[in-house]
Amino acid sequence: MHGLVILDSEDRVIRPALLWNDGRTYEECDYLNNVIGKEKLSEYTANISFTGFTAPKVLWVKNKEPENFARIAKIMLPKDYIAYRLTGVHCTDVSDASGMLLFDVKNRCWSQEMLETCGIREEQMVKVYESYETVGTLLPEVAAELGVPAGVKVAAGAGDNAAAAVGTGTVGEGMCNISLGTSGTIFISSEKFGVDRNNALHAFAHADGHYHLMGCMLSAASCNKWWLSNIIGTEDYAAEQAQITKLGENHVYFLPYLMGERSPHNNPNARGTFIGMTMDTTRADMTQAVLEGVAFALRDSFEVAKSLGIKIERTKICGGGAKSALWKKMIANIMNIKVDVVENEEGPALGGAMLAAVACGEYASVEEAAAKLVRVIDTVEPEPELAAKYEERYQQFRQIYPVCKPLFEIIK
Repeated sequence: MHGLVILDSEDRVIRPALLWNDGRTYEECDYLNNVIGKEKLSEYTANISFTGFTAPKVLWVKNKEPENFARIAKIMLPKDYIAYRLTGVHCTDVSDASGMLLFDVKNRCWSQEMLETCGIREEQMVKVYESYETVGTLLPEVAAELGVPAGVKVAAGAGDNAAAAVGTGTVGEGMCNISLGTSGTIFISSEKFGVDRNNALHAFAHADGHYHLMGCMLSAASCNKWWLSNIIGTEDYAAEQAQITKLGENHVYFLPYLMGERSPHNNPNARGTFIGMTMDTTRADMTQAVLEGVAFALRDSFEVAKSLGIKIERTKICGGGAKSALWKKMIANIMNIKVDVVENEEGPALGGAMLAAVACGEYASVEEAAAKLVRVIDTVEPEPELAAKYEERYQQFRQIYPVCKPLFEIIK
């Protein structure tokens, strides 16, 4: 999601894409949030500006590479450029468009106010489809190259987290999914449009035709990979986790902001931080702190959802981190909710296939596809005593970031 692909009048790529995790747009974000104003941004798009979003990337090109900005004929997202190469159609879907800060999420169309703010003409934007709609069929030469029939349909698809939600059956009212991938998300589906007062959570259009709230942290399972592979120097993740035996009692805390942070802090200057080490601290304590830090940070977004009156008693889970039984147990107890494990842990890929199935008429709706294809095979339930221990730990964790925040502005 969010990556900026720009094409010229002959549909040639103008420059390498600026990807979702590119933080160079902090000046443009400051302009959007503080000059245009967060209230106006929220009114226009249901969101405020984050460095990862597409609109500040467009402004960055406008400010830093004006010669490239002048050549722009089409503004696209990465997956949609692939759809264009397959079909010849310039397109996007509502869920991916929602993360551009150029889209009127409530009304599911381009925001004229934001286009004007960024100096963009509507003809430079692509056509918007629902995620389960067909955008076209394979071009004959593409079908021949791939060795598949020319009549193969291409669906609009979805942003990765919306696709993951579909693939885990997180559709309809009040369903929740946690994704432990490179980034981490908590995704709450809703039949009605809604936005929190402080825009701590993203308010996006969902791939099922409705809406969702999403908290996104930039580093989740990637924190564990960084710690074990880069710092400790091991690829045996299971062996490291096997040394962790005292849940809810760790005296070490980890802020998982290795790439800055989005939800709920929106601070590109935030940094990864260990605190609480003593001479008694062990390697296992540090590993445990990393896993717990990601779960605590996800709960920060969970608390925002709860403040809106949203009652969540259980969640699905997917992504590479979801393969860890220990991590799932931590999440169940840190959030004090039931964690449902689905048969297919690779939610985004399955969700994409389900959207294509709906586009081809195999199912009447995304909800029907989810009901028939998604199966829960296990549930991890919170343990009252352990959940109480983690409640105390979380209340300590949430005090660390506000204290460190002024230092993050200095340490760059």
